[in-house]
Amino acid sequence: MNAEFEKKLPIPMEVKQMYPLSDNLALLWKERDRELKDILSGREKKLILIIGPCSADNEESVLDYISRLRGIQDRVKDKLFIIPRIYTNKPRTSGDGYKGLLHQPDPTAKPDLLRGIVATRELHMRAMTETGFTCADELLYPENHKYLDDILGYVSVGARSVEDQQHRLTASAIEVPVGMKNPTSGDLAVMINAIHAAQHQHSFIYRGWAVHSGGNPFAHAILRGYMNKTGGSIPNYHYDDLAALCDTYFAAGLENPACIIDTNHSNSGKNYLEQPRIVSEVLGSMHHNADIGRMVKGFMIESYIEDGAQKIGDGVYGKSITDPCLGWQKTERMILELAENFV
Repeated sequence: MNAEFEKKLPIPMEVKQMYPLSDNLALLWKERDRELKDILSGREKKLILIIGPCSADNEESVLDYISRLRGIQDRVKDKLFIIPRIYTNKPRTSGDGYKGLLHQPDPTAKPDLLRGIVATRELHMRAMTETGFTCADELLYPENHKYLDDILGYVSVGARSVEDQQHRLTASAIEVPVGMKNPTSGDLAVMINAIHAAQHQHSFIYRGWAVHSGGNPFAHAILRGYMNKTGGSIPNYHYDDLAALCDTYFAAGLENPACIIDTNHSNSGKNYLEQPRIVSEVLGSMHHNADIGRMVKGFMIESYIEDGAQKIGDGVYGKSITDPCLGWQKTERMILELAENFV
């Protein structure tokens, strides 16, 4: 192979032994998982809000941000179920650029995967301990999920991964709900097939083991917009898009039909300031059409302490070093308005 094998990394069991989950945190995980599944199944009427930085690049500012969410969650607990984003793996379209905390615990230093594994688990555990939240991360590398499977509250499969067989089969073995994004082509059949695969049982190879998965009945859709042949952004959150997804979803006969609307990426044309407007429009569609109201279960929003984005090394506290994010003041106002208008 044209590769240098630097060192053997610890297996997930070893990392969990070094950073074990307490009985109290294990109970918190179970309680949060039950409530999230009750919402996705329709047994509880709340909206899910998966919200936070595009990438978790700095432990202290990420925890600062999540602690602010804690205060708002207590105010809107009857309407919203907040899941903070702690995205520690970042897909790069060209392969270049910052790949996330897992690769570079210090974005200004060279990659250190061993430190990254530890830093990722520590950050998720600190969020649980200090704020009472279980958080979301992306399933970018399926073989890494076992490092976090006892503490993650939600998992997403990205637009460039949703067609991959190993992502689909791994999702079928994950305990918590998994959101499958539509691919960058916008083909809903690809996303529906991914959800179907994730909801069913499979036998496959995982980390050198022969694995038999039980299926994940809470695998569901995430609409994030798509791109045309010339690279232009095409949104898919409008009323007609949601009505079409309802028809497709119900015809497929999948369990627990549910959809999360990603308000950034191609849905916003990467204009992060559009996110509150998109939330408002989707809420209107939900009020107008009962099927859409039942299918749409919440939103995924990119938000941080400061508006916009910065270059690595600029040193602005709480400002994204990847995609631009909605700042805290606008975020707080959007969350409170969402809770007020959701009936």
